[in-house]
Amino acid sequence: MGSWKVNAMQEPVVYLDGKFVPQSKAALSVFDHGLLYGDGVFEGIRAYGGCVFKLDEHLDRLYASAHSLMLDVPLSRKEMKAALIETLKRNSLKDAYIRLVVTRGVGDLGLDPRKCPKATVFIIAGGITLCSKAALENGLRVMITWVRRDPVDGTSHEVKSLNYLNSILAKLEANTYGVDEAVFLTPQGFICEGTAENIFVVKGKDVWTPPTSTGALPGITKVSVMEAAMELGYNAAEKLLTPHEVFNADEVFFTGTGAEIMPVTEVNGRKIGSGKPGRVTSSITDAFRKYVKDPANGEKYA
Repeated sequence: MGSWKVNAMQEPVVYLDGKFVPQSKAALSVFDHGLLYGDGVFEGIRAYGGCVFKLDEHLDRLYASAHSLMLDVPLSRKEMKAALIETLKRNSLKDAYIRLVVTRGVGDLGLDPRKCPKATVFIIAGGITLCSKAALENGLRVMITWVRRDPVDGTSHEVKSLNYLNSILAKLEANTYGVDEAVFLTPQGFICEGTAENIFVVKGKDVWTPPTSTGALPGITKVSVMEAAMELGYNAAEKLLTPHEVFNADEVFFTGTGAEIMPVTEVNGRKIGSGKPGRVTSSITDAFRKYVKDPANGEKYA
């Protein structure tokens, strides 16, 4: 797919349906059903020091999401991996956030997926900032939102689809009330996840996170954090959690590819633990930072 030579002043390039195009020229049809109906899937992926973290696991999840939507991805896994790595190389990036998107493709103004003969694939590589440095240092202020997480028999967030209206409604409420993030409950009232992150609760030596059966995304960072926590001697497990357990936790934190690890120090006006990022969160964060830089945990390309 070409050599890795790039001018430092060159405009970033985007992979789009087999071609690498300048960012300013990367355009989709207004008839693409990813735009018209949120019909498609995506992955957010990280590269650290020239190594794509958990690339195989991300591709597993992408193709599983596509399978649930009966969406035929036009690239094989091998081709998709090569396109993603070439995108990083053409942008001369060793540390990056990557957005890999597969839409249903171009159709008509009806929502019938059969009207879309071929899926659209694009890959963006760059950076992402989800919260301020001060918020990370002091801990996030969050709220449990009135918006319930879509149930598993609805637009389940086990499928990483382009339909994020459920999350946007919750984020709008968080913005309105001046907090950093929102936490969803399930239709049954259990804690589910953040708008785009998994949530963890620390109580003593226990590190708990809601199970995927609540409708939470099967987070790749979540699994890695649980592994790191267990290596540090904590009891990491999935568990149904109530708001009461969150309010009375020693520590709370979010995890995600974009978020990495973000401490939470206030939930609905209740101080969590000491009101500052906790020792367990800090130790898991340090272990995770080492974990992501281990070439054994990713795909080396530089």
